[in-house]
Amino acid sequence: MLDLTGSSTDLGLVLAANMVPQLLLVLFGGIFADRLPRNLVMVGSNLLSAGAQLATAALLLTHQAELWHLIALQALRGVAMSFFFPASQGLVPETVRPGLLQQANALLGMTKNGTSIFGAALGGVFVTLAGAGWALTFDAGTYAASAAVLAAMRLPRAERVDAPNLFRELAEGWAEFISRTWLWTIVVAFSVSNMVWTGAFLVLGPLVAKEFLGGAAAWGLIVAAEGAGLLTGGLLLLRFRPQRPLLVGMAAFSFAGLPLVLLASVRSTPVIGAGFFLAGVAIELFSVAWSTALQQHVPLDKLSRVSAYDVLGSIVFVPLGLAIAGPIADAIGLTDALWLAAVVSTACVLAALAVRDVRNLRRPDDGFPAVGPSWEAVP
Repeated sequence: MLDLTGSSTDLGLVLAANMVPQLLLVLFGGIFADRLPRNLVMVGSNLLSAGAQLATAALLLTHQAELWHLIALQALRGVAMSFFFPASQGLVPETVRPGLLQQANALLGMTKNGTSIFGAALGGVFVTLAGAGWALTFDAGTYAASAAVLAAMRLPRAERVDAPNLFRELAEGWAEFISRTWLWTIVVAFSVSNMVWTGAFLVLGPLVAKEFLGGAAAWGLIVAAEGAGLLTGGLLLLRFRPQRPLLVGMAAFSFAGLPLVLLASVRSTPVIGAGFFLAGVAIELFSVAWSTALQQHVPLDKLSRVSAYDVLGSIVFVPLGLAIAGPIADAIGLTDALWLAAVVSTACVLAALAVRDVRNLRRPDDGFPAVGPSWEAVP
């Protein structure tokens, strides 16, 4: 978008278009993921994303791309994501014994983040040498490859009893969600934190790279540094099993505002990259703790629906953050906008950390879910 129009506001609109369908459809994605084989739901989502990215690439390569084209195609990707994520959250307990959930989540994160280290750098090189169109062509191919891997999975089949209607299933998921103070407290905190952090990271970060650091290649290296931090955090969690996972995870995440401070105050790719590396470690410590807590404390037959409420609450304001990041930077300046985002994001995390239920949530001593069916109950 920065090459096409040069506008950070346009970039924010395209990114926001990816989020809006998730707000509208993620709850229904959770229902379908609890009803259908989760791996097949993910296959369909990946194929839809592959088609959207391939169409975007074709428009860019033929020089036909316009703003509304990219908004529409990113909205299509948002539809796919609204079904993918709830299914992926429920997939892990179907394949892994309860006592190994944290290690499984850490290994999944390491796999994802390990490829991100290579992928982010490769993406920057692709864009610099061949253009965004060819980079997105390759991206579409990775979605198709992912769909092929997921289609080959053979999962144990748990008996699922259909509720009378969609609204009752939504109500059941909501009851599970709202009954846990630690769960909705963190989601509320992240609804604001994600709004400002994501807007600053995805809209203002590339703008800093373009204006002060040399462009897409520098930004690719910075994102790769974050990926290295995420990978390191996953390695730590293969051995470290805190008794109070959310206390450790939220305390670590309180440092996630550091890279925004560096983007605002430093014009050095290595220094900013180091900040993103440390933030990556913190983010992964929280992410694994959060996923494991959900899988251990929420019944498997409702897990995708509860995860859908988690996603909805966590991203509800992200489209707004993406849309207003550019105008705010235009109004108060790029540096002040980044400082503001860092302060607000960190304050939200610290507010959630002050809640007793968040600090006191413990990992089940025996490694089995606190409620709901166990792994052995799945035929």
